[in-house]
Amino acid sequence: MMYHQSENGSLTKEQIDFYNSEGYLVLPRLLSHEELAPAREAMNQKVSEIADELNAAGLVEDKLEDRPFKYRLAELFKDLTPEDFLKYGRSWRDRIPGYFHLMSAPKILDAVESLIGGELFSNPVYNVRPKIPKVAAGAVPWHQDKSYWPDANSNPVITVWIPLVDANEVNGCLHIKPRTHRTRLLDWHAEQLTGTQYTALREDQLGRTQTVVLPVPAGSAILFNDRALHMSTPNLSDEVRWSVDLRYQPTDQDPMPGHGAGFLARSYKYPEKVATLADWLAERPEHA
Repeated sequence: MMYHQSENGSLTKEQIDFYNSEGYLVLPRLLSHEELAPAREAMNQKVSEIADELNAAGLVEDKLEDRPFKYRLAELFKDLTPEDFLKYGRSWRDRIPGYFHLMSAPKILDAVESLIGGELFSNPVYNVRPKIPKVAAGAVPWHQDKSYWPDANSNPVITVWIPLVDANEVNGCLHIKPRTHRTRLLDWHAEQLTGTQYTALREDQLGRTQTVVLPVPAGSAILFNDRALHMSTPNLSDEVRWSVDLRYQPTDQDPMPGHGAGFLARSYKYPEKVATLADWLAERPEHA
C-alpha cells in the first residue's frame, strides 16, 4: 500500500499504477514539520481569533494562549456545546497566506502532476478541518467528494488529504473503499443528525468492497479520486485532529466558480499566468 517516493514528491510507475487501480495512494511523511509550519501558523491565527471572540462573549475566561497547537482548540470548547463550535463551521476556508503556501507546495504539485499532467488548477474547494473531541461534526459519513459538485464536468479531481498531527483510529483517521473510483456518482442525502449537512450514503449503497483504514503520521498525504467512497470516524481523543483536504484538477476542467475562486497552481504552457499569493488573496484565479 505504501511506496517510497522520490525526494521531490513525484511518483514512481508503481505508485501511479496503484493509484489508477485502487483509486487512492498514501505518501507517508511527504511534508516535514518545517514544511507544514506556514499552514500550522495560519491555523493558530484562526484559533486565536476564535479565542478572542469566545472571551469577548463571556463563554471562556482563559484564552489558553500557552497551550500546545494540538490541544488548544479542543480545550477552548471543552465546556461549550457542539452548536457553539459549529457556529464557526465544520471546516474553514479562510484566505490566510499559510494555506496558499501549502496548496502551492512543489512536492504536492509534483505528485499530482504525475497523475494528471502539469497544467494544474487548485480547486476552490479546499478545507481546513479541526476535528475536535466528542463533537458530532467530527465524524464524516461515507460519501464521494463529487457529490459536492455533481454538475461539474471536472473529472478527474484529485483530493490531497494531509493531517497536521498523527491521524489514527482514536482521533478519527480516514477510511476508504478501494476501487470504488470507477463508480458513478451515487444518490446521496444530506446527513441530518448532527447539524453538519454533510452529503452521505446509505449502508446499502456501500457494496461489498473491504474498507481500508488509513492511519498516517503528520505530514503524510493521501491522494484519492473524487468518486472514491471514503469516511472518517469521530475523534475520541483529547486532542484536535487537524487536517486539510486540498483539490487539484487539469486546467481544462470546470473551475467551479460557484464554490469560490481557485487558482492556477502550475503551468508549463503559461508559466507567467501562475497565481501568486497576492492574486490568491485578491481571489484572482491567474496572474494578470
